[in-house]
Amino acid sequence: MANQLFNPMSPDLLEAMCSKIERKSQINPDDFWKYGVKRGLRNHDGTGVMAGLTKICAVEGYYVDDGERVPKKGKLKYRGINIQEIVDACEKENRFGFEEVAYLLIFGSLPSQEQLDLFRNALGLCRRLPEDFIEDVIMKNASFDVMNEMARCVLALYSYDETADDTGLENVLRQSVQIISQMPLIMSYAYQVKRHKYYGKSMYFHPDKPELSTAELILRSIRSDRHYTDDEAKLLDFCLMLHAEHGGGNNSTFTCRVLTSSGTDSYAAYSSAIGALKGPRHGGANLKVCRMLDDMLAHIEDVTDEAQVAAYLEKIIRKEAGDRSGLVYGMGHAVYTISDPRAQILKEKARKFAESSGFHKEFTLACLIEKLTPEIFRRVTGSSKPLCANVDLYSGIVYKLLDIPEDLFTPLFATARIAGWSAHRMEELLTGGRIIRPAYKSVALPKKYVPISERISNYLTTTTYVPAEDRIFTEGEEVL
Repeated sequence: MANQLFNPMSPDLLEAMCSKIERKSQINPDDFWKYGVKRGLRNHDGTGVMAGLTKICAVEGYYVDDGERVPKKGKLKYRGINIQEIVDACEKENRFGFEEVAYLLIFGSLPSQEQLDLFRNALGLCRRLPEDFIEDVIMKNASFDVMNEMARCVLALYSYDETADDTGLENVLRQSVQIISQMPLIMSYAYQVKRHKYYGKSMYFHPDKPELSTAELILRSIRSDRHYTDDEAKLLDFCLMLHAEHGGGNNSTFTCRVLTSSGTDSYAAYSSAIGALKGPRHGGANLKVCRMLDDMLAHIEDVTDEAQVAAYLEKIIRKEAGDRSGLVYGMGHAVYTISDPRAQILKEKARKFAESSGFHKEFTLACLIEKLTPEIFRRVTGSSKPLCANVDLYSGIVYKLLDIPEDLFTPLFATARIAGWSAHRMEELLTGGRIIRPAYKSVALPKKYVPISERISNYLTTTTYVPAEDRIFTEGEEVL
């Protein structure tokens, strides 16, 4: 259906056109080194290019000694406070923490009980979507991908805001709190509509209860019987806390800051961040982990046997098994080297539930992947790069423990991360001062303009890369 919207040409013609685009878009990989270009805004050692300053979050996975990266135990700090301390305090006091984390990220300090109560009350009061929004925006335009639907819904909220383009701090704070509070319901409604249209199942829209925490609201809204236990809600709350923020350099947050620097509205900035998070190299990675675990469970006779798991991991890394990408999903991170604190926290939380919930095999397999992959990867690839489990290795298992549909794995990530995006948008508005605009060097060869009457309409079919200095251009080659 989608291809029919843009395919007025024959398959042969389309293939020829795509072949031409591929040839004209290829750039010699050596040129990036030649011109000192840092691909993906990464330094040659894999660290991120320093593009800004922030007070919101610190992601620590190594330190630099004499110009060399030295691995260290990972730490994640929200406004200078270790996330482990926040999680431990909430568990000890048996209370929900996501709303407190959102307050901390946005306002810069931990709230008093009175401040937290006021903030929670504000979130509850802001949850109601505009009149007829569900019918007119969500139900009439069902999307197979919940993330795309969420991005479109956030963008559509622009039309219901009389001061949508006002980028003053007071207005952006109002918009941000509103979207933080509405994201769980937008996610749930988008999923219900998808269930009905694409799976042929019933939709259920439960009445909102403003007094519920975000985690409770999510579980209540996605379950037909509205039932959940306190332990389940607290486990989901841990996930929301850990996913709420991860520094200004991650792809979706940087996207939000880039759009914010242009002076655009909040709805455009947040919907674009959702689009970035959807990608399988970013928030969509947790689904890749689940697919990998399912594949291993199907092909390994005993997933609790180290030798069998190790043998299959080696096949995966050699591109002989799995999706043939050579990647062990859930392993490795751009910053963390020895450990990802989010993964370690979720691992311990999942351990308590796995046995009683019938997910012992999945949990044991994930633990073996974490244990065995670094050494196998070094042996097979010869790489000395430190490799640790990242949050995606265990977040998918936690969601399965909570009986959350895979359709909602990445949307849940977005529902939590909107808190961090909001904090970064306001920080960028207050301190950025310049539109973010990195440079791209053109390596195109100079060419003369050819009058249209002298151009030859042909398609060259070769796709082999030839360095620019070695090419021989024939008449008509530059013509579509």
